[in-house]
Amino acid sequence: MWLTVLPARLASRRQRHGKSLLPTGEASWLSSVINLMNTIVGAGVLAMPHAMAKFGITLGVFVIVFSGCMSGFGLYLQARCAKYVERGTASFFSLSQLTYPNASVVFDAAIAIKCFGVAVSYLIIIGDLMPQVILGFNESAGSIDYLMDRRFWITAFMLIVIPLSFLRRLDSLKYTSFIALVSISYLVVLVLAHFIIGDTLSDRGPIRPLIPSSTIDVLSAFPIIVFAYTCHQNMFSIVNEIGDNSHGSTLSVIFGSIGSAAFIYLLVAITGYLSYGDNVAGNIIAMYPGAWTSTVGRAAIVILVVFSYPLQAHPARASVDNVLKWRPARGGAAGRPMIPVARSTEMSDRRFAIITTLILIGTFLTAIMVNSLEKVLAYVGSTGSTSISFILPGIFYWKISNPEADHHALLKDHEDLDDEEVGEFVGSVDNWKTRLLRRGALALVCYGFLVMFVCLGVNILGHPSH
Repeated sequence: MWLTVLPARLASRRQRHGKSLLPTGEASWLSSVINLMNTIVGAGVLAMPHAMAKFGITLGVFVIVFSGCMSGFGLYLQARCAKYVERGTASFFSLSQLTYPNASVVFDAAIAIKCFGVAVSYLIIIGDLMPQVILGFNESAGSIDYLMDRRFWITAFMLIVIPLSFLRRLDSLKYTSFIALVSISYLVVLVLAHFIIGDTLSDRGPIRPLIPSSTIDVLSAFPIIVFAYTCHQNMFSIVNEIGDNSHGSTLSVIFGSIGSAAFIYLLVAITGYLSYGDNVAGNIIAMYPGAWTSTVGRAAIVILVVFSYPLQAHPARASVDNVLKWRPARGGAAGRPMIPVARSTEMSDRRFAIITTLILIGTFLTAIMVNSLEKVLAYVGSTGSTSISFILPGIFYWKISNPEADHHALLKDHEDLDDEEVGEFVGSVDNWKTRLLRRGALALVCYGFLVMFVCLGVNILGHPSH
């Protein structure tokens, strides 16, 4: 209760003392859901039928729903943690400065590497698919060398990516995110239409409603579904920018985005698997008979990843900035917490432009030089995505909600509270709800390390099923 009442109490005191009110966001609930959902649902949705083929229908449905719940719980813990810092300043950096100051640089480096790798994969997808799209619309275009050159298309689409990546606020991407979701909708309709028409039955393999393929196949498909829900790098931006950042509002954003993504994943996974059975490939769109509908589907994937690129550049830029300005925390007196040397502040225009430019150049050059980053992204996803989705939200909430912690140091503007009010706050967080949440946070951390161990093991040992 005090976590929601306290900001209003502080704002009222500032008004009485002539101080400025807490900053407020301007993003709507709908734009927040759209941006978060677009961060979740990417080209990975096309691999859902392949994952379902490894699990079988029953276990596949359970894993998709369970993974969504675990990711949603991580988002919920992030929203709870954001209440401990000033309105508009929530980030992995600001929370790590309050909990594990000297480890904050490691956290931000992991986020930056993960987002950088995903952004590179988007450019590679553009380079691989655009020649196919052009051939689908005009077969004679194959005689034009530059139209078949992946490097040409990566360079061409950078002209769209660059201005979008220079937008400061995540809310500014709500229209491009909407276009990307329209592209996803087309892909879903395409998969559903082929299932209803039944034009794939001649190529369909066996269907397994209950029995999984094998233990190795299940473990190899598990990361596909777990990482499909990764959006936690943008959750703090959502909380900072949304107009109503109350508990109910942020919780409904999480439910809306995770619930919609889970519905899309289930629909594509089930109908795609029933269309091709065990013969389904990693990209179901590539399996459909050559037609203009499939060509448009490939173009929709290109549109999707183009407008998803800025959603990776945004957190990558913030994390690089935090890494560059990180300084070791000063040790406090006995019994007192470490004091962060620097606080997260808004980037200057010059710094913003330099970091953004470096990210754009780095991802462009990497995508040009490397044809496939599957193995690299597998390791980045196993470590970076797992840390962002499960481990960091869990350990942040476990640490920051400790009723024995010095909440004078944890709460911003604590000088506005007298000793009685601080005691009331500390008592309010030491209740059965908080204790249950803290146990859940610890369980999420353990789950995160288990996922990391399983995924890294699969990547290192490999699996023969491919």
